[in-house]
Amino acid sequence: MFIERTSVGLDVHARSVAAAAIDGVTGELSQARLTPSHDRILSWVAGLPGPVAVTYEAGPTGFGLCRVLTAAGIRCEVAAPSKLQKPAGDRRIKTDARDAVHLARLLRLDEITAVAVPSLDQETARDLVRAREDCRADLMRARHRLSKLLLRHGLVYSGGNAWTGKHDTWLRHEALPALTSHPTRLAFDAGYETVLATLARRDRLDVQIEQFAADSEFTAVVRRLGCLRGIAALTGFALAVEIGDWHRFTGRTIATFVGLVPSEYSSGESKVRGSITKTGNTHVRRLLIEAAWHHRSGYRIGKTLRDRWDLAPAAARIRGDEGNHRLHQRWVGLVERRKPHTVANVAIARELAGWCWSLAVMDSMDD
Repeated sequence: MFIERTSVGLDVHARSVAAAAIDGVTGELSQARLTPSHDRILSWVAGLPGPVAVTYEAGPTGFGLCRVLTAAGIRCEVAAPSKLQKPAGDRRIKTDARDAVHLARLLRLDEITAVAVPSLDQETARDLVRAREDCRADLMRARHRLSKLLLRHGLVYSGGNAWTGKHDTWLRHEALPALTSHPTRLAFDAGYETVLATLARRDRLDVQIEQFAADSEFTAVVRRLGCLRGIAALTGFALAVEIGDWHRFTGRTIATFVGLVPSEYSSGESKVRGSITKTGNTHVRRLLIEAAWHHRSGYRIGKTLRDRWDLAPAAARIRGDEGNHRLHQRWVGLVERRKPHTVANVAIARELAGWCWSLAVMDSMDD
């Protein structure tokens, strides 16, 4: 509920900030063009009739401004851009000043849907996880470029899975000598060097993430999530830092947050459901979909899973075992109904999200 006297909307950019303030007593509208300096923004807000509430859209500038304002005792809401109501008449006119005024009005009407502001430790851990995610994508692109270079020259590896030790030997001792053109060999060297450098960078990040997963504020959640198949330290740590506060969801709503629920177009007696919405956190959605594939094979408790269980409390092990049984049975049922494997896997990922939630909110306890 909005209880402050003045509502402030900020349209924040890298080099400028458009600010608008509405005084609820006098109805006066104040506008300013500010620098992105937090001190400058705080000084301007402090000069307004108080108490004051501030909002700005979530974006690439991060949450530092919100933390500064909150530390100064000013309520700040970081608005979810996808949830903002846009007047139909403003579609052809968009300026920073108008956006700031619009935000200030929405804040006063309590029409702001706020995003969860992560703690500083959570945000820095998220930076590390996303650096690894970027590295994974870079490695995939580098490998594709190298393999397509060889394909253009009729060289295709057929000795098993690609990007293994055997494949690497083939690249160096068979593929490279088969390239007769000197410029092409130089292109191969550049591509191969990029693959090796990116792979080494990814491995370094993996080691660092595993160290954080073993000794950080997220360790307890990571160990409980590890009771499920397909969720080792890297995946568990990424889920923990991307979700942050699991208690703001339920077993049903978390699938909506990561965009794993079907889209729906219903009117009157007609009800049509389509593909998943793909809204929300794309990183979490990809991790869950990849982890879901592990539940397709028969459920056996191997050494890797048992080692992860040894680090978790007994209640989490029991809950994880129930989830693993349930998810594999769901896979079998969907296959028997002749569902396409990709469709079945998304359904498993949707349910897996709920099992992850149940483990994450479970109170940690010693055996």
